[in-house]
This record gives sequence, structure tokens and C-alpha cells, in this order.
Amino acid sequence: MAALHAPASATCPDLGATALLVPGYTGSKEDFAPLIDPISDAGIEVFAIDLPGQYESPGPVAEAEYRPAPLGAALAELVEKLASEGRTVLLLGHSYGGLVARGAVLAGAPIAGLTLLSSGPAELPVGERRTALDVGESMLRQQGMAAAQRVRESLDAASPQWARQPRAVKALFRDRFLRSSPSALLGMADGLRYEPDLVPTLARALRTAGVPCLVVCGEDDDAWPVGRQRDMAERLDADFAVLPGAKHNPNIENPEALLATLLPTWRAWLSS
Repeated sequence: MAALHAPASATCPDLGATALLVPGYTGSKEDFAPLIDPISDAGIEVFAIDLPGQYESPGPVAEAEYRPAPLGAALAELVEKLASEGRTVLLLGHSYGGLVARGAVLAGAPIAGLTLLSSGPAELPVGERRTALDVGESMLRQQGMAAAQRVRESLDAASPQWARQPRAVKALFRDRFLRSSPSALLGMADGLRYEPDLVPTLARALRTAGVPCLVVCGEDDDAWPVGRQRDMAERLDADFAVLPGAKHNPNIENPEALLATLLPTWRAWLSS
């Protein structure tokens, strides 16, 4: 899995931990760029990865291998490798990456804490994002990646936020989509449609392993409703935080507020 990596800053106390950041559907490690240096400066080593099939990380051919459970098993292998090197791993999954991180925990990944960022308990609920998955699948299967990307860009062009994006960021989004595996996009989309509610199973796994959990989202999340994420946190006996000035991507939309939640929580976990 391709990764952005920053060791713990030599100028700050080393907390003896490694944060492993997992992106969501159509995402990549670059989505965590605003978090990398601040986490490292806080004394926590940090890896942000591409999942198999995303951007610079190759993946399997079969679409079924991109559902949360198979990807979670692959992620668990990475966590086990880091743990075998003496690292204490704090696992964070954003959106679909949260479902994959859950899969890693259920596959036995040895972690010291789990953060679910703008993720949900089960399949993506009915709404614009769910509809886009259906339209995107049809386009991708019938006309290919380039056609699907043109549709994405035409939809993005209607957004004032997109108009304000730097040209280099727009180029990154285009490049990483076109370099992603079609099987990965289709398989992850199926995961977002059909993933069952595994919160009770996850709660038991966390409780048995003594692993703390944090659920955090933007106040205007347009994927899984905030209320549904709050309910998930209660069922997991997890801490819960809602961030102002953010929708589904607090790591980009309000990284300062996200860091102000993550870092104290992680320090408390590590000191307990």
C-alpha cells in the first residue's frame, strides 16, 4: 500500500505511537496531507496510505476483494507488521475507510485505539451520494474510466467550492481517479451499497481487546447523517465529536478542529 509517512518529530515528546490513516472511496493518502505534519509535531509517527486499488497502490482484479472485509484483512496484515516492529498503532478510517478499519479490527488487527471519521454503521443511506454510486457504476461499466471522470468533472464544475480549488488540486483529483483500479471503484461501491450493520460485533471486539474508540464527523455531513453516527458511537461506547465548519471531509474542510479533537483523545488513550 503506497503511503505518506512522517516520523514523530524530534522536537516533541515521542508518545511511542503510530497513527495509520485510511482514506475513503475515490480517496487517497493525499486527503490527509493537512494532518501529517501536525500529528508528527505532536510526537506521533504517522502513515497515510492508499488502499489496494487506489491511486498509487495496485490491487487485485476481483471486485469482491474490495469489500470492507477483504480490505480489512489486508489492512490487518499491515497493522500486524507495524506492531511486530514495536509500534503502538492508532487506526483512523475516513468514510469507506472506516468500514475497512472496522474490518481490520474484526480480523484481529492489534491496535491501541480506533477512530471512525465521517463513517457509518452500515451501507450508505439513500441520498445524493447513493444515487451517484448507481449512476457511476452504469457509466463505468458501459463507457469506461475516462467517461466516468468527465461526468464527475461536470458535476464538480457546478460547485462553488470546486471553482475555488487550486489547479494543482483539480489535477490531482483527475489523475488519481484515472489511475485507480476500475475493479476497486466498482467493488468499493458495492461495499457502500450492501455492507451490513456490524456495530454489535465491533463493540464486542473492542470491549474484549480493551480498545477505545472515537467517532467524529462534520456538523453538515451529507453521507451518513450525524444522528446515525451519534447512535453508532453510543452503541460502541465510544467518544463522539461533531466538528463545525465541515461536511463529509473534516480532514480537508476543517483540519484544525479535527486535530483539536484527535490529539487530546489520542494522548489520553496512550497515557491510560
